[in-house]
Amino acid sequence: MADLLVAKFGGSSLASSEQFAKVKQIVEANPQRRYVVPSAPGKRDSTDHKVTDLLYMCHQLAEHNIDCTEVFATIAERIEEIHDRLDLEVDISSELQRIFQQISAGATADFVASRGEYLSGLLLADYLGVPFVDAAEVIHFDDDATLNAERTATALAQMAQTHERAVIPGFYGSGPDGQIFTFSRGGSDVTGAVVAAGVDADLYENWTDVSGFLKADPRLVSNPSPIGRVTYKELRELAYMGAPVLHEEAIFPIRAKGIPIHIRNTNEPDAAGTLIVDDRAADGFHGVTGIAGRPDFTVISIEKTLMDDERGFFRKLVSVFETNGVSISHMPSGIDSVSVIVPAEEVRFKLNKVLEEIRIYLHPDTITVQDEIALLAIVGHGMIRTKGVAAKVFTALAQAGVNIRMITQGASELSIIVGIDNEDFASAVAAVYAGT
Repeated sequence: MADLLVAKFGGSSLASSEQFAKVKQIVEANPQRRYVVPSAPGKRDSTDHKVTDLLYMCHQLAEHNIDCTEVFATIAERIEEIHDRLDLEVDISSELQRIFQQISAGATADFVASRGEYLSGLLLADYLGVPFVDAAEVIHFDDDATLNAERTATALAQMAQTHERAVIPGFYGSGPDGQIFTFSRGGSDVTGAVVAAGVDADLYENWTDVSGFLKADPRLVSNPSPIGRVTYKELRELAYMGAPVLHEEAIFPIRAKGIPIHIRNTNEPDAAGTLIVDDRAADGFHGVTGIAGRPDFTVISIEKTLMDDERGFFRKLVSVFETNGVSISHMPSGIDSVSVIVPAEEVRFKLNKVLEEIRIYLHPDTITVQDEIALLAIVGHGMIRTKGVAAKVFTALAQAGVNIRMITQGASELSIIVGIDNEDFASAVAAVYAGT
């Protein structure tokens, strides 16, 4: 059993007093869950609003000198309802009044948005009977709103010496002058990871409303199997290809320290969830871990005889896309050919300019463009070195009548990436899932 756990709870886990009760039961079930990072209350149902969204709305109204009393009243009602139903002692009404005054006085967007986590933290700390540590005291940003990892690590280490247990709100911290900065949306995941690294946790638990990650998108595959274990590298591959996983910045703070992440379900606390680890060599698994993908790419294919012998060819090619503000997703190449795969929306209004510059600077023999291409990634540790996996993938696609436009292997040897027509994307995901 891990000696020290940091538990982060998402917005759906704290959406109501009933959810708060579940969180308390989870935290108290294991005394090693000593540091808890809450998000702002999320939606109670599909018709509801996240508290953070309402706070952003308040800021926008105040910024345009429009009264936000009605919107803020909705926020206050949510917070006070949780407070009253749990019979808490914290003076939440005074906190709400002070926040409303700060919004009306022109508080920054980051400050306003962060108050959901702040209020959630006050409520949860009172409910659990543990100290509340304002994230502004331990999560430090530089003037440019980037995390100051060194100052933050020092502050968290000092906090751990004085607080054996604590609730630390997610999503925000403070700059050198005390101003509030936030991570991007979903940033409570990052706070949890940063706290786990700072207190040298043995495990970082991320509690949400799903029982871990799934092998494929449930919108495309009926009842896909859960992923029990996944490596950080596999997770990055799946996230890059569009799988809904952790906030991408949440992985780096703890990976360096070798701290595993356990994705778990607040509503099904006994479910196994997904454990994210640094290496899976010991478990002997070499199959497909997950399948993910995205539609709407454009493929620009260039052919030029003796291209490989031409110094600076690839540098000049990349420079064309860079100067036009187009990111390159993949760039598979052959002896006399190269294909540049880019998000369609980034090149849609620049395509002719990009093609003209390629002709001017690179003098290709031919250029061809394929639109409406989807990329499908089949990801798995050791998969490339395992006989038969690739054959199963291509057989499944062929039997489903999916035409393969291109094939590329990731440099990490963790994935096979297949280019297909947009219209075949859903059937391709289902076919590969069934066939592997």
